[in-house]
Amino acid sequence: MQATHPDIFEVSRRIRSLREDLGLTVNDMAKATGRSAAEYEAQESGKSDLSFTFLYKCATKLGVDVIELLTGEAPHLTAYEVTRATEGLSISRRAGFQYLHQAAMFKHKLCEPFIVTAPYLPEQQDKPIHLSQHDGQELDYIISGNMRFAYENHIEELGPGDTLYYDSGRGHGMIAIGGAPCVFLAIVLKPQPDIGFAQDAQLSLEPRTETQQVLDLRPEVLPLLGFESKSRDGDA
Repeated sequence: MQATHPDIFEVSRRIRSLREDLGLTVNDMAKATGRSAAEYEAQESGKSDLSFTFLYKCATKLGVDVIELLTGEAPHLTAYEVTRATEGLSISRRAGFQYLHQAAMFKHKLCEPFIVTAPYLPEQQDKPIHLSQHDGQELDYIISGNMRFAYENHIEELGPGDTLYYDSGRGHGMIAIGGAPCVFLAIVLKPQPDIGFAQDAQLSLEPRTETQQVLDLRPEVLPLLGFESKSRDGDA
């Protein structure tokens, strides 16, 4: 798809309609998005720009894909999706940032991939960096330009080829430095349920004998250890 920019008023209308359909109040949504009721109302009415973090939290609370809020269309691709260079779905323009979603129509995504362009703004260079947070984890790979990254009270400066990986549920933010925009690949990983080894393998948390542990190995490995290979139901 070509780079497209959703209408902020249409997006706000969809958020409001879904909220009302679900019987949620402004205060419910304000709490879910980490804003005051007045701040939330300004964004739901389209009076304030809609950041990715705000849209992501709205979509989570409303039980829909963030792309459905932006386009009115639910993602439907299940095999693969190609997004050509310079193309994608624009998510937001916070302080001049351009976010191009690289897999907007792929269904049941485990992550949200973006090409992000952070503008170089001289007035930001000596000011504290605005911090935001959203559940999950994030990987940022610097394609061009230079970035100053703030993570709570830590500061890092990065250039082309550098990679960041962090818990995005804690305060973080970034600006372009060095007199030019910074372009980076951002992969936002959605929070997943904590699934430990015992849950994944459907095993008991009770202590297990050495023999039980050996029998969990792949069947072709067992003869090498002197055990007869059998299926789990006892058949040879």
